[in-house]
Amino acid sequence: MTRPPFVISIQSQVVFGHVGNSAALLPMQAAGLEVASIPTVVFSNTPDYPTLRGRALPPEFFSDLLQGARERSLPERAAFILTGYIGSLDVALMVADFVADAKAANPELIYLCDPVMGDAGPGLYVPEAIADVMRERLLPMADIATPNPFELTWLTGREIETLADLETARQALEITTEATLIATGCALEDTPDGHIESVILGPGGISRHPTVHLPVALPGTGDLFAGLIVAGLARGFALTHAVETAQTLTSRALNHASTLGAGEVVLSEPEFRRALLTLGAGRANAGSKRTTARKPE
Repeated sequence: MTRPPFVISIQSQVVFGHVGNSAALLPMQAAGLEVASIPTVVFSNTPDYPTLRGRALPPEFFSDLLQGARERSLPERAAFILTGYIGSLDVALMVADFVADAKAANPELIYLCDPVMGDAGPGLYVPEAIADVMRERLLPMADIATPNPFELTWLTGREIETLADLETARQALEITTEATLIATGCALEDTPDGHIESVILGPGGISRHPTVHLPVALPGTGDLFAGLIVAGLARGFALTHAVETAQTLTSRALNHASTLGAGEVVLSEPEFRRALLTLGAGRANAGSKRTTARKPE
């Protein structure tokens, strides 16, 4: 029997709610993946509440966790590394070193960098020094990058209003020519009314994936979306199918949260959870890394 695809997920964790690993872990595990989750910060909740407890992991503690991952040969086993929110410069630099070492040890590894830095409403919500590490060290190693328009503008200095703007930003972004950019949550000049879209720009060309724009903006949305993309890819989906599946399931989670009047993503809706199980159940031949993890085209 082959082992399930293995993912290392390095991002935030909260005691209450669903952001970072607390949003991405469930869909990946429900799809049958094995996941090693490494927190960059541990907070009591998202910053949208009146109080926030917890902090970024102390550098020596975080370094110890990474060393433990190395001692268990996790980078060599992994099909994917996913990184998201990082709360301190020291941790950001250690994440960059860890990803570089992992990719050197395991050339088949696929690295998805979600540069969680900010959004149109709150603006930049990490220190510029951390954003610089994402731009200068993490994104150049990425096989897939998933910035939103605000992050893409900050990273490249290009305003995003048209498809041509995205193409220009793709060229200016510090990612390799073989890497794939997935610009998320785009409302371009020609995006259909009432929709937003994910736009994939990669070596194989450009594809656009509109979805109904829900009138909610909840913490954890992007983290859930990135986790679902990894789940789909690890289960053998083509990138376009993985993105569209991630959009559908993210929308279902947002709809449910809106119905409940919740202030963040909710992952408990029964049909959502059944769909996650289907991601794994429908790919009986997707056992090993070498049959499921392919560099996106």
